[in-house]
Amino acid sequence: MFKKHIPQVEFVALMASLMATVALAIDALLPALDIIGLSVGNTSAADNQQIIIMIFLGLGIGPLIFGPISDSIGRKPVVYMGFGLFIISSFMCVYAQNFTVLIIGRVLQGIALSAPRTISIAIIRDTYSGDHMARIMSFVTVVFLLIPVIAPALGKLILDAYNWQAIFFVQIVFAILVGLWFWRRQPETLREENTVKFTSSIFSDGLKELVRHKPTMVYTFISGFIVGSFLVYLSTAQQVFQEQYGLKDEFPYIFAGLAISIGAATFLNGSFVLRFGMKKLITVFLISFFLISLTYVVLFFGKVNPSIEVLVLFLAAQFFSISFLFGNLRSAAMQPIGHIAGIGAAITGFISTLMSVPISTFIGSYVDNSVLPLFVGFLVCAFLSLLILVYLRAAEKKMVSAQI
Repeated sequence: MFKKHIPQVEFVALMASLMATVALAIDALLPALDIIGLSVGNTSAADNQQIIIMIFLGLGIGPLIFGPISDSIGRKPVVYMGFGLFIISSFMCVYAQNFTVLIIGRVLQGIALSAPRTISIAIIRDTYSGDHMARIMSFVTVVFLLIPVIAPALGKLILDAYNWQAIFFVQIVFAILVGLWFWRRQPETLREENTVKFTSSIFSDGLKELVRHKPTMVYTFISGFIVGSFLVYLSTAQQVFQEQYGLKDEFPYIFAGLAISIGAATFLNGSFVLRFGMKKLITVFLISFFLISLTYVVLFFGKVNPSIEVLVLFLAAQFFSISFLFGNLRSAAMQPIGHIAGIGAAITGFISTLMSVPISTFIGSYVDNSVLPLFVGFLVCAFLSLLILVYLRAAEKKMVSAQI
């Protein structure tokens, strides 16, 4: 017997909070990357990027474990498993004596947080479908993006008042509070008829099912390129603003301002997606993402960094476009596979992350004394995404013609 769904406003806030544990674990550490690196014996700014990037590796691996389990035993128990592992791995990071142990702890944090992140998507898919699902995803993302707005400033405040370890303790408290809220208010959404027996072949069977759905695979690959390019920004933001531009004190506020740009666009997407549909928005804003990147590369190729005002303007425009892609790409990929939402969210998340981590690591290694490699990376990712999208549209037209 299923309980009555909680009010939609609370549902959006709760799903966003599940995802927000990920954002807090990433963004609150940004002002402290150099200090954390020094504390565990690392002096390379490029290596410090791994503190951010490696949590995404865990976020990609974890769904392969938690997704199939959630299709077998239910959504709620998996969220509890994830929060439990997150608390343990957070203590591992706090008491790390060297950089290697810290990175292992970050990977485990990512694996742990993949549970609430993946399961929140599965719960949304259990409850909604089509453009309405994309609309809910947009609103969830808006609330979720409030964390990146405040997290760097919160991290700096904690760092100035206490130490970098205290940032991890705040994350633990937040996870416990969200876990209690989830336990008390969210009913189980996996219906008995959709339960999948957990077997050794569940992953291979799910992958075979996914491959049958060409749109799911295409939108997942595009998501990998988009997430990869955005991850470059996340992992290099502290280096760019604090070291290249010398804006150590201003960095949290610049980061927050850009996050507001993302949130505004994502909020608009909640209305636009019902009017224009996911597919049209994906096409329009992929083109926009490409053109903005191309404009920056043409204007500043071989030149020194532009003024901070110009850089922020380009980044804000870029993130405005990306914001219309995040939720719509994920919703478009999930739409055909609602009958295997758990394993579907797991495999699509794994594939996009498997792509995004090496992409961000490779591009980030070139962001040393110039911002240009960041936009070159944007440009290449956007171009490849457009090629894949053109392939899908051509295949869809061919299918329609064959049916006439």
